Amino acid sequence: MAWPILCPAGRVPSSFKGVKMKRVVLRVFLGLGLILIMAGTGGYILLRNSPAWDGLMLFSEGTRVENFRNLDALFPSDPVRRGTTVWALGEAPHSLPDGYGFEGENRDLAAFLDRTETTGLLVLHQGRIAHEDYRLGADETSLFTSWSVAKSMLSALIGIALEEGYITSIDDPVADYVSALDGSAYGAVPIRHVLTMSSGIGFDENYDNPLSDVYRIFMSFSTGTPLAEVLAGYEAEREPGIYNNYISSDSLVLGLVLESATGIGLAEYAQTRLWAPMGAEADATWSHSVSGETIAMCCFNATLRDYGRFGHLYLQNGARDDVQIVPQDWIEASITPEAPHLQPGDNPASFWRFGYGYHWWIPEDPQGDYLAIGIWGQYIYIDPSREIVIVKKSADAGFDTRDHETVAAFRAIARHVAGG
Repeated sequence: MAWPILCPAGRVPSSFKGVKMKRVVLRVFLGLGLILIMAGTGGYILLRNSPAWDGLMLFSEGTRVENFRNLDALFPSDPVRRGTTVWALGEAPHSLPDGYGFEGENRDLAAFLDRTETTGLLVLHQGRIAHEDYRLGADETSLFTSWSVAKSMLSALIGIALEEGYITSIDDPVADYVSALDGSAYGAVPIRHVLTMSSGIGFDENYDNPLSDVYRIFMSFSTGTPLAEVLAGYEAEREPGIYNNYISSDSLVLGLVLESATGIGLAEYAQTRLWAPMGAEADATWSHSVSGETIAMCCFNATLRDYGRFGHLYLQNGARDDVQIVPQDWIEASITPEAPHLQPGDNPASFWRFGYGYHWWIPEDPQGDYLAIGIWGQYIYIDPSREIVIVKKSADAGFDTRDHETVAAFRAIARHVAGG
């Protein structure tokens, strides 16, 4: 039965008007929803086929392990080529200990290696391979990314540049070498305090906050914003040289100092002064931004054995056979906390309990050992007294809480392999 129209022309009953309005609103929402779906689908397709997708998925559970040994395929990089001769590593196979002591209990080493998603483990004793293990699809040709282990390699290059006279003194202010930072807070900081993560610059290294400074840095790598322009924007929150605060911007400044002082790109300098002379067995790579600036704070990619050779070079006081590559006095200074705020232990002038040298870590209860550390469980551990080098590559989601336990495991391995 048709609804009789009993109202004057141009007017609609309020009940009918409400129904009509609801239909209009529904159509609007459906239309907007369709537009959003289409935009979202198109945006997803664009994102999925852009370089940003690799960055978003870099640390995901399903792809992290593979990404960490293929970073040079995901992001642009420069080659760091091997030389004409390889520093031979002999073999002296040795078992690993069953366990290690930590927090008053004996823990299972095999379970620890599984739990920390170990992808590669190398133990050198007196320059010979005592243990070598590849996991989760890796092998001896895999180029494992360094993350912040690269900071310790950068330290070696600074020492070499100082020896070669490119850098006059590490007490020179940064602006003496990087004119783009002149007049900025960073420009006035002595290189020494950048080396010891004591610049006093305010920088948020929080990886859980997408609005943090470290994310802004990564964005600059993908947008091509000049790195010096970003670094010049940070302000001092305290005077330099009084507080140890780990911030990756300090390492980026060191990279700029090195390139400006030498006039040579970071990857090329690493190749000619360190990688080739050291006798690496494989070419490495060093990732760079879209504008070609090397990412000095991380992202060096190399084989497990070549990381071991770098550690062994430090064990040999910077020399390969009779050729001095990294100055011996630089190595000694690099692994010696030179001020109260850099000492290991409960230190109110430090953000953490490990001590710090020139981009090298000194664990608590010092035993002469020291190490390079990168996020997600990357380590080069060196015990000079036992002539041990341990390299561990990982994709460990719990890395933030593991460093003390990892040192305990490394010390147990060193004692066991060295026989004491």
